[in-house]
Amino acid sequence: MIRYLFALCLGTSAWAEELPHAEPVFPPLDMAEVELGQLLFYDPILSGSRTVSCATCHHPRFATSDGVSLGIGDGGIGLGQERVFDAKNRPEQRIPRNSPALFNLGATEFTSFFHDGRLEADDTRPSGIRTPLGAEMEQGFASVLSAQTMFPVLSGDEMAGHYSENDVAQAVRQGFLTGPGGAWDILSKRIEALPEYRDRFDQVIGGRPIAFTDISNMIAAFIAFEWRADDSPFDRHLRGQDVLDAVELRGMALFYGEARCASCHSGRFQTDHGFHAIAMPQIGPGKAARFERHNRDVGRMRVTGRAEDAYAFRTPSLRNVTQTAPYGHSGAYASLESVIRHHLDPVRGLRDYTSEQAVLPGEPFETDFVLMTQGAEVDDIAQANALPAQNLSDEQIADLLAFLGALTDETALNGRLGVPDVVPSGLTVEK
Repeated sequence: MIRYLFALCLGTSAWAEELPHAEPVFPPLDMAEVELGQLLFYDPILSGSRTVSCATCHHPRFATSDGVSLGIGDGGIGLGQERVFDAKNRPEQRIPRNSPALFNLGATEFTSFFHDGRLEADDTRPSGIRTPLGAEMEQGFASVLSAQTMFPVLSGDEMAGHYSENDVAQAVRQGFLTGPGGAWDILSKRIEALPEYRDRFDQVIGGRPIAFTDISNMIAAFIAFEWRADDSPFDRHLRGQDVLDAVELRGMALFYGEARCASCHSGRFQTDHGFHAIAMPQIGPGKAARFERHNRDVGRMRVTGRAEDAYAFRTPSLRNVTQTAPYGHSGAYASLESVIRHHLDPVRGLRDYTSEQAVLPGEPFETDFVLMTQGAEVDDIAQANALPAQNLSDEQIADLLAFLGALTDETALNGRLGVPDVVPSGLTVEK
């Protein structure tokens, strides 16, 4: 009976042809690597000042993000909206972009990372990866996901630390990133010096010295295992194992039909892995070098140099999206409904944006909303918009929200291994 209802729901509408039936592909994983990666993910030892872990900005409490628009890395204490400035080590600025969720990043279809895609699989490169490090990029990463996991340790705002406050920060500020004496080498030696980590690495790489790529490979294995999310009600519906309720079905029909959401949010995980300009409000310091004085973030254009890519950002996957607020590359919108309404008329959403829609922890920065007061900058974002306006009723928006709720995988939200009680460094694990 269920399969009959499933076929009936799908077979009577043209939009049903847009449904992604192909199952995602996940490479096999070694549990010894996964369990080692869990410890490394939650261990602050991988930050310059030993105060920030990967989990600080990607915590299961906040659905693998951090629950705020723009986070505070080095120089902060606590998690999420409760994170405050460390009076003895105040942050220089907020992290420029919203912390993305980590669901399904182990699937083979994810081959580029960050909001602007600056890290991508590229078979023409010796490392197999195109990266901002260029020829300096070390080889040995098992995947692009592995390479991605370790770039935050090079960021002063995220994990490396402020100028000259620790050995990693000093190496980064002097441009020593890879190779002997570089930031990655310093961190590798920290791990090497801890007997429990050394013993665990012996089980997966043998007795050779621990390379930084080994660390990142373990963290990637953990992310791929812990937050695989392919058993939502939507997935079970596609497999004929269950049927969505009437409201969710109406929302699915809108998503793949009239509302045209699937023109960008396509595929099994609701992303085309492309980059689109949709006039998203720009808050925070923007993506700029320290010597630059603007607060803009031109997105994909920073990578390609092409004017047509200005203000275009990655299409995010929508798995567990009801739990991953705030939304947008700058986290401008605190609620899922508000970002849906922005999509209906992006330019109007941009021009009507108010600061109350953001969630910013700690004390205010001068840069928090300054760009939105600069008419010429806002005009540039508006002119780049490529998403046509459309009309949906309040009832239709409610139906869309119901469908998006059907993309929730409770197992992935809860995590499979969870947060460890202790880590080999003995440093504090944030719960």
